[in-house]
Order: sequence, then C-alpha cells, then structure tokens
Amino acid sequence: MIDALTALLGAENVLTAKEDLVPYSFDGTATFRELPVAVVFPRTTEEVARCVKICREHQTPIITRGSGTGLSGGTVPTPGAIVLCLVHMTKIVEIDPANLTLRAEPGAITADIDAAAAEHGLFYPPDPGSMKISTIGGNVAENSGGLRGLKYGVTRDYVMAVTVVLPDGEVATFGNACVKDVAGYSMKDVFIGSEGTLGIITEVLLKLLPRPEARRTMLATFSSMEAAAETVSAIIAARIIPCTLEFLDQMTIRCVEDYTKMGLPTDCAALLLMETDGHPAAVEDEANRMAAIARSHGAMEVMTAADEAESLKLASARRSAFASLARVRPTTILEDVTVPRSHLAEMVTFIAETAAKLELTVGTFGHMGDGNLHPTFLTDERDEEEMKRVHQALDLIVSKTLSLGGTITGEHGVGLAKKMWLRDQLGDASLNLMKKFKETIDPDCLLNPHKIFD
Repeated sequence: MIDALTALLGAENVLTAKEDLVPYSFDGTATFRELPVAVVFPRTTEEVARCVKICREHQTPIITRGSGTGLSGGTVPTPGAIVLCLVHMTKIVEIDPANLTLRAEPGAITADIDAAAAEHGLFYPPDPGSMKISTIGGNVAENSGGLRGLKYGVTRDYVMAVTVVLPDGEVATFGNACVKDVAGYSMKDVFIGSEGTLGIITEVLLKLLPRPEARRTMLATFSSMEAAAETVSAIIAARIIPCTLEFLDQMTIRCVEDYTKMGLPTDCAALLLMETDGHPAAVEDEANRMAAIARSHGAMEVMTAADEAESLKLASARRSAFASLARVRPTTILEDVTVPRSHLAEMVTFIAETAAKLELTVGTFGHMGDGNLHPTFLTDERDEEEMKRVHQALDLIVSKTLSLGGTITGEHGVGLAKKMWLRDQLGDASLNLMKKFKETIDPDCLLNPHKIFD
C-alpha cells in the first residue's frame, strides 16, 4: 500500500518515519493519541480519490485531516490507519461578486477566505476561534461555529455546494450556486458536520454577504456571572441580535490579562464582549441600547472601543482565552455544551458549583449569546485521581445540560470525546438511523472509524 501511495504522490508526500508521524497522532484534544501507519499529502481531488481506492483495496482506514485544530478527537488516528492530510490543497479557486460566492479547496485557511472576500467588499461570517489556522474543509466537516454565530449562524448556513470523494473512491458534487434548489434530498447537508465519516470534502462553494458598513465593540464588566447572564437574556428579549455576545469568567480574565497584558480589569467576576454591526444608524442605536441594558443589570463599567484597532484588541481578549488558560496546568480540557439561553445563569452556576465540589480548577468562557459554554478544565493527565474527578465533573455537566434541553456539543463535534453521551441526547431511533446511513455509504467502515459512534 505504501509503495502504491508513494508511486502516486511522490516520496516527499508520504511520511512513514515515527518522528514524522508524531505531530499527526493527536489534535487539539488533550487526551487522545495514536500513531498512524503513514501520512499522505494529495494535491488534487483526483489524487484523493486514487488514495481512497488504494486504501480500500488494502482495507486500511483513512483519517482526513486539515490543520488538526479540532477539539473532539475527530482527527485522531485509529489503529492501523493512514492520515490523509489536505493542507496542500489551499487554493481559493474563484470569487464571484455577482453571485456572492467563493469556491475554495479544503486546505484554505478560514481567515484567508474572509480576507479574500473583503477585497471585493464581501464577508464570510463564520469565525471559529482557530480561524487563523483552521481550514475550511475542517470547518465544513465539523460544522464549525464561532463568535459571530449568534447573528450569522454556523458554517452550514454558508455552504452552497461540496465536492466529495466517497468511500468507494467515486467523486460526487452536492448542491450548486443557485439560491433556491429543492431537487431531491439535500445531500450536501448530510456531509456538513459528518466529521469525515461519510466522505472526504475536496472543494466547497460558499455563500458570501455584503460586508457590514459599521461596527461597534463594547466591553462590560460585572460583579457576578449571574448578572452577566441576565444581561444577555435581557438584550435578546429586547429583540437586539448582536453579531457577538461573548463572556469570560474571572479566572479566564486573569489568565488572558497575564498572557496578553492588554489592561483587562481583573477584579470583576465576569466580562461581556458585545459587538453590533450593520448600517451606521442601526449600529449606533443598538450599541446605546445594549450599554443601557448592561448598566441596568448591574454592570460595573461599560467601555466602548474608540476605533477599529481597539475593537480588534478587545475581541482578541476572547479569542486568546483558550491559549491563555492552557498555560496554567499541563493538561487543558476545553469542553463544549449548549443550553437554551433562558437557562444560561443556571448552567453557569452549576458549572462553578461542580468545580468547587470536586476541587477542580475550571475557567469558563464562551458564546453566551447563543447559550454555548466552554467550561475549561485545567488539570494534569498524569494525576489519575484528579482525572477521575474531571471525568466525573464532565458527566455531571453533560447530564445537567441534557436535563435543561441542551446539546452535548454546540460546535466542536462528537468525535471520540462526546460519543458516550450521544445516545442520551438523540435516543435509540435517531442514533440507529445515523448508524444505518454510515453502514450504507461506508460498509467497510474505512472513513474515520469509531468517531461519533462505535
């Protein structure tokens, strides 16, 4: 098999030495690792298809990978697998301003896609925290969210078509550039968020929007997390939909300030990043109303960015949360649960109480505007007793999430990290239907096996 892959791709695009394989044995998840048999780097859809046929002939599992920033163990190799890495397929193939679309290969970096759109006065809204390094193929495979998800939605909302290499090596395109198309099943939506278990995405057609004319960024501080959560609920109840409504708890604020030295107030219990965009008059009105709502719910201070540079600086406080927390302890476990917004305050309180009861260090941040919370455990995986308490806490947090009508993952995906709770959320009928779909499309279970479910 290795000889066939080398003949196809060239020796420089097939890694087999152990020291070369180590970086591809894990992703952004702390607790899963497995060396692949090899790592291969195709550069075209045709090469991907031929790689799949070679691996199918040898019954070798394939793990598709981009930048490896995933947070659910989704690109961790399974035993005996090869990693098919798409980081050389980076072209932005076409930007069509007349139809507001952009066509890209899967290895294109998310931030580069938005930057290319900006050159035409256009906008690609999904902005995962890893957007400066994550690839669009990975974003589509995981249906990634981001800070602007409250107003603009997630990756699925911007995918118009995908080209996919199927498990038998055949190439199919699902969707097109038409705004309206109801011909047959919406097959592209099956592959969006499928985490590499059904096919390998080799090209995407994305919908773009006109770039907002104005933006206003504000930072509000609170003496309690509950007050911040109640402010979020009040903003939504006032029928204001900001593009960003993010929060950091006190531990996260202090870690970010220690890391960035950007002058954040470290004496508050919670910080809200509030951002509105659109027509200048609407932005002015919404910003004033949000500031008033924050103050009426006990905000200690509301600061407004003076210009674009300061807006980016304030937003970077939230974007650097994970990196800042990761410096505290040897192991960082970034969790991802979502509850209805009406239960935000209750869920945030429960996370804090669970951490205190089990004597764990947890920093919480996330997308408070859409109910997506990221409790982040700062621990040491070498400490077996502490790790038992971490897993106990995770089980309690996920159970509480489901009891409130929430979901076990809002944007990170299921992968290896969350599959033990998927049946609890979906029930037998839904999970069994998903399994049947996987078995029908990939009967040999060669694409990303053991992810989402066993």
